[in-house]
Formats: sequence, structure tokens, C-alpha cells
Amino acid sequence: MKLLFINIKTVFAVGIFLLILNLLLGCDKEAKQTLPQRNWELTWADDFSGVSGSSPDASKWSIDIGTGDGGWGNSELQYYTDRSQNVSQDGNGNMVITARKESYASAAFTSGRIKTKGLFAQVYGRFEARIKTPYGPGIWPAFWMLGSNIDATPWPQCGEIDIMEQRGQEPHITYGSIHGPGYSGANAITKPYGLPNGRFDTDYHVYAIEWGPDFIDYFVDDFLYQRLTPKDAPGEWVYVQPFYIILNVAVGGNFVGFPNGLTPFPQAMYIDYVKVYKQQ
Repeated sequence: MKLLFINIKTVFAVGIFLLILNLLLGCDKEAKQTLPQRNWELTWADDFSGVSGSSPDASKWSIDIGTGDGGWGNSELQYYTDRSQNVSQDGNGNMVITARKESYASAAFTSGRIKTKGLFAQVYGRFEARIKTPYGPGIWPAFWMLGSNIDATPWPQCGEIDIMEQRGQEPHITYGSIHGPGYSGANAITKPYGLPNGRFDTDYHVYAIEWGPDFIDYFVDDFLYQRLTPKDAPGEWVYVQPFYIILNVAVGGNFVGFPNGLTPFPQAMYIDYVKVYKQQ
């Protein structure tokens, strides 16, 4: 019987190879993530096909006017207007919300904020938008929702679902969050998602949630990066009622800090479409 001699360098090399192979397979497994199997039926949509300079469809959207602290909080610096310079369709299939550095109504900045409050709200389903976001320190783009009972049941008891929020100084990261009683503001339940390659402000991306009675799933370009359930909320799970949609670009505020000399203006958020579905 022959004795088998194994070179220790060979063993080490094989071990390293197997470790790297395992890591690569693990990454590949994550890249080939299995998405939930759900069948959707379109219930509401806007593809922003209006002429250049036109306001959003008034049957679908209203426009907020006023300062960021006019009942909205967050120590924001902008004045929201309904001017075409801040809120308008571009004639190429986009709604454009533009933040500008200018003196207006005692504010140093202007921007836009549109919402479906009183026009459309839905409980559960898939809510998605294809967006190219702005950038720069102190710029705060958002695609989010509030409980439609907010007038009778003030925030945060009404609930808030943030489908997409970004800090302009971190253009490769997006956040998905919920705010509710006992977990709002700085104590919101949130998770960041970093774009594997590139920045969110250089191209369009699809931001979405899929929402049911006991879950909210967060997606970027159909990659599921977070699931929240009632057990994740330290307070009451209030996401059991219709919510309406908001799109805005804030300037400054608690989440992003102040703009500075590195913040270019104007900064625009381009929204290709917004779509809402219900499960069949």
C-alpha cells in the first residue's frame, strides 16, 4: 500500500478556491432573488403625457403651497409653489419637480409638492413610480404616502409609508421607512438600500412597495430589499386603511441638513409615471 503525500500549499490553495467559489455562489443566489408571486390589476396611473409647462392633471393631483414648516414640520427651508418653474410636465412624458435657490415669500428656496389627497387613496396593493432623482447636500426627494384619515387622526397615528427618500449628499443610497405611533421621526422603522453600481440621480429607477394586511415589501428595480411586518413596529400597526400619494423635493430639513456651496441649483426630480395596482 502506497502512502499518499499531499503538499500543504496545494491544500491551502484548494481551500481558498472553495471559499471564493462559495462566496460567488452566495452572491449569485442573492442576485437571482425569488420575488413573491402576486398577480396585479392596475387601478390608477398617470404617465404625465401633458404638454410642456402644463400643471399636473387636476383630476389626479393637487399642489401644496406654502413653507415647509407650514404644518409639515421637518425644519425645511423651501416654499412650495404651483408655478411651472417648480411643478410642471415637460412634454416628454415626465412630471418635473424643481427646487430653486431664489428669494420667494420670505424663503430662500422654492420647490414643489403634489399629492392625491381627496382624489385617490387605496388600501393594500402595489404602488410604484419610475423616477430620476436630484442630488446635492441638503436636497431631499421623496415618494411617500399618508393615511387618508389624517385630518381626523393626526400624524403619526394616521401612519406614513415612505417608499423612497434620499439624501442628496448620498446619491447612491435610498431609504424605505414607516412612521407610526411610538415610532416616528428619528425613531422611524427604516432601512437603506445602496445601489450596487452607480448613482440614483444619473438614471431612472423604479421604486415600489407591495403592501398587504400584515406586510409591506420594499423594492428598487424589482429587487426586494426590505419586508416589514407588525412585529417590526414597536407601536400600533396602522397600515390597515387607505393611503394617498405624495411626491416632493424638499430643501434642507432634519433628514438631510442644510444645502451648501457644493449644492448645485436648480435641482429637478423627473417622474416618468406613477402606477397603483390591486391584487387579483
